[in-house]
Amino acid sequence: MDSTVDELSAAYKEFVAAAVAVMEARELSGGQKTASTDAALESFKQRWELFRVACDHAEELVESIRQRIGSECLVDEATGSSSSPSAPASAALAAPGIKPISAVRLEQMSKAVRWLVIELQHGAGGPSAAGPGGGGGLATPAAGAGGQHVNGGIDSRFPEDGTQ
Repeated sequence: MDSTVDELSAAYKEFVAAAVAVMEARELSGGQKTASTDAALESFKQRWELFRVACDHAEELVESIRQRIGSECLVDEATGSSSSPSAPASAALAAPGIKPISAVRLEQMSKAVRWLVIELQHGAGGPSAAGPGGGGGLATPAAGAGGQHVNGGIDSRFPEDGTQ
Protein backbone atom coordinates (compact mmCIF):
# COMPACT_ATOMS: atom_id res chain seq x y z
CA MET A 1 0.00 0.00 0.00
CA ASP A 2 2.86 2.38 0.76
CA SER A 3 4.27 1.89 -2.72
CA THR A 4 0.90 2.81 -4.25
CA VAL A 5 0.72 5.97 -2.15
CA ASP A 6 4.31 6.84 -3.11
CA GLU A 7 3.55 6.21 -6.79
CA LEU A 8 0.45 8.42 -6.64
CA SER A 9 2.29 11.17 -4.79
CA ALA A 10 5.21 11.18 -7.24
CA ALA A 11 2.87 11.18 -10.25
CA TYR A 12 0.94 14.11 -8.78
CA LYS A 13 4.12 16.11 -8.16
CA GLU A 14 5.32 15.46 -11.72
CA PHE A 15 1.90 16.47 -13.07
CA VAL A 16 1.92 19.74 -11.14
CA ALA A 17 5.52 20.43 -12.23
CA ALA A 18 4.50 19.85 -15.87
CA ALA A 19 1.60 22.28 -15.44
CA VAL A 20 3.98 24.89 -14.06
CA ALA A 21 6.34 24.29 -17.00
CA VAL A 22 3.47 24.95 -19.44
CA MET A 23 2.63 28.22 -17.69
CA GLU A 24 6.27 29.32 -17.70
CA ALA A 25 6.75 28.41 -21.38
CA ARG A 26 3.65 30.40 -22.32
CA GLU A 27 4.82 33.37 -20.30
CA LEU A 28 8.28 33.31 -21.91
CA SER A 29 6.80 33.06 -25.41
CA GLY A 30 4.40 35.93 -24.79
CA GLY A 31 1.43 33.62 -25.37
CA GLN A 32 2.67 32.57 -28.80
CA LYS A 33 2.84 28.99 -29.98
CA THR A 34 6.46 27.91 -30.04
CA ALA A 35 8.44 24.69 -29.98
CA SER A 36 9.02 25.10 -26.24
CA THR A 37 5.30 25.59 -25.51
CA ASP A 38 4.47 22.55 -27.66
CA ALA A 39 7.08 20.47 -25.83
CA ALA A 40 5.77 21.66 -22.45
CA LEU A 41 2.21 20.77 -23.47
CA GLU A 42 3.28 17.34 -24.67
CA SER A 43 5.07 16.71 -21.39
CA PHE A 44 1.96 17.91 -19.55
CA LYS A 45 -0.20 15.42 -21.48
CA GLN A 46 2.18 12.57 -20.67
CA ARG A 47 2.27 13.48 -16.97
CA TRP A 48 -1.52 13.73 -16.96
CA GLU A 49 -1.80 10.18 -18.34
CA LEU A 50 0.74 8.86 -15.84
CA PHE A 51 -1.15 10.54 -13.02
CA ARG A 52 -4.41 8.95 -14.22
CA VAL A 53 -2.75 5.52 -14.30
CA ALA A 54 -1.48 6.04 -10.74
CA CYS A 55 -5.00 7.06 -9.67
CA ASP A 56 -6.40 3.91 -11.29
CA HIS A 57 -3.89 1.74 -9.43
CA ALA A 58 -4.79 3.42 -6.15
CA GLU A 59 -8.50 2.94 -6.87
CA GLU A 60 -7.94 -0.75 -7.62
CA LEU A 61 -6.07 -1.15 -4.34
CA VAL A 62 -8.84 0.55 -2.38
CA GLU A 63 -11.51 -1.59 -4.09
CA SER A 64 -9.53 -4.75 -3.40
CA ILE A 65 -9.16 -3.86 0.28
CA ARG A 66 -12.85 -2.91 0.48
CA GLN A 67 -13.88 -6.28 -0.94
CA ARG A 68 -11.54 -8.16 1.37
CA ILE A 69 -12.86 -6.34 4.42
CA GLY A 70 -16.43 -6.95 3.28
CA SER A 71 -15.74 -10.66 2.81
CA GLU A 72 -14.09 -10.91 6.22
CA CYS A 73 -17.04 -9.13 7.84
CA LEU A 74 -19.46 -11.49 6.08
CA VAL A 75 -17.53 -14.54 7.26
CA ASP A 76 -17.33 -13.12 10.79
CA GLU A 77 -21.07 -12.44 10.81
CA ALA A 78 -21.95 -15.86 9.43
CA THR A 79 -19.59 -17.83 11.64
CA GLY A 80 -20.24 -15.81 14.77
CA SER A 81 -16.55 -15.04 15.19
CA SER A 82 -15.11 -11.57 15.44
CA SER A 83 -12.04 -9.73 16.61
CA SER A 84 -14.02 -7.57 19.05
CA PRO A 85 -15.36 -9.16 22.23
CA SER A 86 -18.78 -7.47 22.02
CA ALA A 87 -19.49 -8.48 18.42
CA PRO A 88 -20.66 -12.08 19.08
CA ALA A 89 -23.22 -10.80 21.58
CA SER A 90 -24.48 -8.22 19.13
CA ALA A 91 -24.58 -10.81 16.34
CA ALA A 92 -26.65 -13.09 18.56
CA LEU A 93 -29.05 -10.24 19.28
CA ALA A 94 -29.31 -9.33 15.60
CA ALA A 95 -30.24 -12.85 14.49
CA PRO A 96 -31.70 -14.84 17.39
CA GLY A 97 -32.32 -18.49 16.62
CA ILE A 98 -30.01 -18.58 13.60
CA LYS A 99 -27.02 -20.83 14.15
CA PRO A 100 -23.63 -19.67 12.87
CA ILE A 101 -22.32 -21.56 9.84
CA SER A 102 -18.77 -22.62 9.14
CA ALA A 103 -16.54 -20.47 6.97
CA VAL A 104 -16.03 -23.44 4.62
CA ARG A 105 -19.78 -23.88 4.18
CA LEU A 106 -20.20 -20.15 3.63
CA GLU A 107 -17.51 -20.28 0.95
CA GLN A 108 -19.24 -23.23 -0.74
CA MET A 109 -22.58 -21.47 -0.69
CA SER A 110 -21.04 -18.30 -2.04
CA LYS A 111 -19.49 -20.21 -4.95
CA ALA A 112 -22.79 -21.91 -5.70
CA VAL A 113 -24.57 -18.56 -5.79
CA ARG A 114 -21.87 -17.11 -8.04
CA TRP A 115 -22.24 -20.03 -10.47
CA LEU A 116 -26.01 -19.61 -10.53
CA VAL A 117 -25.65 -15.90 -11.23
CA ILE A 118 -23.24 -16.61 -14.08
CA GLU A 119 -25.62 -19.20 -15.48
CA LEU A 120 -28.54 -16.81 -15.31
CA GLN A 121 -26.49 -14.05 -16.96
CA HIS A 122 -25.75 -16.40 -19.85
CA GLY A 123 -29.44 -17.09 -20.34
CA ALA A 124 -29.60 -20.58 -18.88
CA GLY A 125 -32.45 -21.48 -16.60
CA GLY A 126 -34.96 -19.29 -18.44
CA PRO A 127 -37.94 -20.55 -20.41
CA SER A 128 -35.85 -21.00 -23.56
CA ALA A 129 -33.26 -23.04 -21.68
CA ALA A 130 -35.72 -25.35 -19.95
CA GLY A 131 -35.09 -29.02 -20.40
CA PRO A 132 -37.50 -31.52 -21.92
CA GLY A 133 -39.44 -31.77 -18.67
CA GLY A 134 -40.25 -28.05 -18.65
CA GLY A 135 -37.39 -26.86 -16.44
CA GLY A 136 -37.98 -28.90 -13.28
CA GLY A 137 -34.28 -29.39 -12.52
CA LEU A 138 -31.57 -26.81 -13.03
CA ALA A 139 -28.01 -27.93 -13.55
CA THR A 140 -25.45 -25.40 -12.37
CA PRO A 141 -22.14 -24.73 -14.13
CA ALA A 142 -20.62 -26.34 -11.06
CA ALA A 143 -22.60 -29.43 -12.01
CA GLY A 144 -20.53 -29.71 -15.15
CA ALA A 145 -17.42 -29.84 -13.01
CA GLY A 146 -18.72 -31.77 -10.03
CA GLY A 147 -21.91 -33.42 -11.29
CA GLN A 148 -24.09 -31.67 -8.71
CA HIS A 149 -27.54 -30.35 -9.46
CA VAL A 150 -30.03 -28.03 -7.85
CA ASN A 151 -33.48 -29.60 -7.79
CA GLY A 152 -36.53 -27.99 -6.28
CA GLY A 153 -34.40 -25.28 -4.64
CA ILE A 154 -32.24 -27.79 -2.73
CA ASP A 155 -28.55 -27.99 -3.60
CA SER A 156 -27.32 -31.56 -3.13
CA ARG A 157 -23.90 -30.25 -2.05
CA PHE A 158 -25.51 -28.95 1.15
CA PRO A 159 -27.46 -31.86 2.68
CA GLU A 160 -28.65 -29.79 5.62
CA ASP A 161 -30.50 -27.47 3.17
CA GLY A 162 -33.13 -30.17 2.77
CA THR A 163 -33.91 -30.07 6.51
CA GLN A 164 -34.28 -26.32 6.79
